[in-house]
Amino acid sequence: MSRISDVFKNKKAFIPFVTAGDPNLAVTEQLVLAMAEAGADLIELGIPFSDPVAEGIVIQKADERALAAGTTTDKIFEMVCRIRSKTEVPLAFMTYANPIFVYGADRFLSRCRQCGIDALIVPDLPYEEKGEILPYCEKYQVTLISLIAPTSKERIGMIAKEAQGFIYCVSSMGVTGVRSEIATDVRQMIDLVKAVRDIPCAVGFGISTPEQAKKMTQFADGVIVGSAIVKLVEQFGEKSVGPVRDYVFEMKRAITL
Repeated sequence: MSRISDVFKNKKAFIPFVTAGDPNLAVTEQLVLAMAEAGADLIELGIPFSDPVAEGIVIQKADERALAAGTTTDKIFEMVCRIRSKTEVPLAFMTYANPIFVYGADRFLSRCRQCGIDALIVPDLPYEEKGEILPYCEKYQVTLISLIAPTSKERIGMIAKEAQGFIYCVSSMGVTGVRSEIATDVRQMIDLVKAVRDIPCAVGFGISTPEQAKKMTQFADGVIVGSAIVKLVEQFGEKSVGPVRDYVFEMKRAITL
């Protein structure tokens, strides 16, 4: 879809993440619209799952709150349809393979297309097994985003060669979460990608401050922030829209200046 190609056009991209349904879907809807107004270039919506293996405690707890609030995949799709009637901001689902297969891959991607989801990120889907989902993404014109990690090494070139949209560069070993310092040589990972082809690279896992975001975008095409935003939602609950809007505005300004 053209919305993904526009995310990185002539700018550094800020990509925030929220867990759909935390604290409830009505607030999630407001959060997405507020983040779009504040300058988010692409918004990731996490589908809550009982076994989120790539997530740290912050997003695990958000998943638990969302599920306890009665969030379901069908209700998330309904919310996305409402959001899409109000904004053209690019949207991506972050979910795991299990919820997609339980729902039915063809049915899931069909609903993504109907509701205006632009991209899909599946952190527990290995490159070698992307054929389980990619044909459905292609059928319904949803971009399947590839991830690379510090452990990918010689596989980076192979992944980059076939990647779509942009590459999600996992900056840290382990699970998601706020980190005071990003120790991994992210620049080297990105250099390995760019040596194969000029596809945008967005860095995620651990970034939380404007200073970290600005530092990353000296060599990355965008930054992805999840746990820091989910922490604000946890802290402020139904009153989190304002604080999250302000945070997104500051982060976007930091990588724009």
